Amino acid sequence: MEAGDRAIIFDQKKNRFLGLGLIDPFSIIRIKMLFAVKKETFDQAWILQKFKEAFEIRKPLLEKDTSSYRWIYGENDGLPGLIVDVYNDVVVMKLYSTIWLPYMEWITNSINKVLQHESKIYSALVLRLSRSVQKEKKQLKGLHEGQIIAGTLASETVTFVEHGIKFSANVIEGHKTGYFLDHRLNRKRVGELAKNKSVIDIFSYAGGFSVHALCGGAKEVVSVDISKQALKLAKENARLNGEFQQHRCIDGDAFKIMSELIRTDKTFDLVVVDPPSFAKRASEIELAKKSYTRLTKLAIRLAACEGILVLASCSSRISVDDFHEIIADCLNNQPRNFEILEEKHHDIDHPVTFDEGRYLKCFYIKMD
Repeated sequence: MEAGDRAIIFDQKKNRFLGLGLIDPFSIIRIKMLFAVKKETFDQAWILQKFKEAFEIRKPLLEKDTSSYRWIYGENDGLPGLIVDVYNDVVVMKLYSTIWLPYMEWITNSINKVLQHESKIYSALVLRLSRSVQKEKKQLKGLHEGQIIAGTLASETVTFVEHGIKFSANVIEGHKTGYFLDHRLNRKRVGELAKNKSVIDIFSYAGGFSVHALCGGAKEVVSVDISKQALKLAKENARLNGEFQQHRCIDGDAFKIMSELIRTDKTFDLVVVDPPSFAKRASEIELAKKSYTRLTKLAIRLAACEGILVLASCSSRISVDDFHEIIADCLNNQPRNFEILEEKHHDIDHPVTFDEGRYLKCFYIKMD
């Protein structure tokens, strides 16, 4: 039994085909399903069709002065364990499962054919591998993390545009494939809300929300992150769009920094809290809920009169209902009036085709 071997699921009692998947002997989920009930032929043409269908979904986004998008979103696009992101003219493929290693040629051919048909040219195709895939060296057969498998990469750092605003991604060493594309819609919304506002971006990483706020006309923007390297990226991304004297960075523990700002009576018109996933496994769910509760209480105290909270969660194990309940409990147990303005999720390049794929939640709340 090898990685990528086909597994047919069949109901012997009812003499009925149930589905087809690929075997992953190195994962707890041993069979990654490709299709069920309806019989299809798994071949190169099947993969090409998946890439075509996925590209059609993303087309409206590319008409909005945006040159970065998630082309393939794993199971949600019918290709479990496979991510393909595009940054301007660089395509980055990331494998979270060994099942695709025998079919690399089919995948690269599909990328070429679709982009050629759409009259789009890419300069390089980069391969990224999850840690679990990197461990299976025998399966890789010469492939390695950060490998350029087609074209030429002029620089590890690629500049791209997101709703007219410039950002950069390190496609060789950056987190995930180089950047976090899923919050694009919320970053744009923060930029729209930021004019003449004071803004704090908690867990800012590379400054996605901060830079949109700066370009949106914010009078003050504070980026907070525990990583000095991440804040360096935030400054560099800001500089791609101009010189912003109103941008300040603070490195350190977010909880401590928020508490210190509250102690000095500092408030902000727009408080953005977008922490990393607090619950990567089931055993961490209760602790994650406590962390979200603590963050929400701190954020409320940082919000100025008529201020807006932007509270996000990317923990897939924390449901939308759970996150809403945490926020509601915190809001209902404090004296200020509030109004939940809107709720946003993934942008269109992160389509959700099953409940577990809906990991991103973001609430906008106005505080009196």
